[in-house]
Amino acid sequence: MDKFQAMQAFIRVVESGTFTKAAQMLDLPKTAVSRLIASLEIELGTKLLNRTTRRVSMTPDGAAYYERALQLMGDLEELEGSMSHAKRNPRGRLRVDLPVPLGLAVILPALPAFVARYPEIEYHFGLSDRPVDLIAENVDCVVRAGDIFDQSLVARQIAEVRQRLCATPAYWDRHGRPAHPSELEEGHVVIRTIASRTNRPFPIVVTKNGERIEVQNRRALTSIDIMACLTMSLAGLGVTHALTFSANVHLQPGALETVLADWIAEPVPVFVAYQPNRLLSAKVRVFSDLLAELFAGIAATARSERGPAR
Repeated sequence: MDKFQAMQAFIRVVESGTFTKAAQMLDLPKTAVSRLIASLEIELGTKLLNRTTRRVSMTPDGAAYYERALQLMGDLEELEGSMSHAKRNPRGRLRVDLPVPLGLAVILPALPAFVARYPEIEYHFGLSDRPVDLIAENVDCVVRAGDIFDQSLVARQIAEVRQRLCATPAYWDRHGRPAHPSELEEGHVVIRTIASRTNRPFPIVVTKNGERIEVQNRRALTSIDIMACLTMSLAGLGVTHALTFSANVHLQPGALETVLADWIAEPVPVFVAYQPNRLLSAKVRVFSDLLAELFAGIAATARSERGPAR
């Protein structure tokens, strides 16, 4: 028995859910995949899979073996990635966790260009805004907007994103367009994002010509989800301090309208973070580079659309 091939076959069966699909992915006969799994179970002295006519599921031992097998395969891919050819042509599975708004609005739409550059990388994306245990969840890296609070991770800043105060034109017609941020504190509803780490709203702080204002507002709607805050603003419920990559798609057709554009908030940093105690694979390195290029292109486009500085 080729134990490496058997391990590959087991992983593919688990992830595809059937021996037939696994065989197609491995370009092997279905009977060969069945023999590999059976030989692996005999070698290990335990049953790894429950088989029925309709589905395949892991036994408890199978689940434990699957997690370790994934880790071993990942380590092997990292070893291969350290070789010169693999540095030029990285290959293998890359597991990335993305923040929901950034992933949906910016990164996933750019995936065709990523695949064209490095066709042998197999991307597996998760979408969440929660803390991720990279080792326990077998994740290669995470992308996050905002500060990285897990000091055990190595974080590479790849971009900065801006924020805009915006609401629907109908909302501004009803409540008036403010000439100063302090005017948002009376007669306006401000939609605030709650920080999951502190369970408190993110502050809205803007500056202009040395004057610094933190918008305080008693009439507020809140959500832990950035996209939920944007959705509430699009429904005409209030003013949101939206990240530009989420707001732009609605600003351009006029569904949202920006106010106080010359009042500037500190940009929000975007990071790629990964474990420090493992060799940085070529896959993570080139993915980070691709993201940096993507955001640099977006920033350059935004500058050109604004025109030359006056």
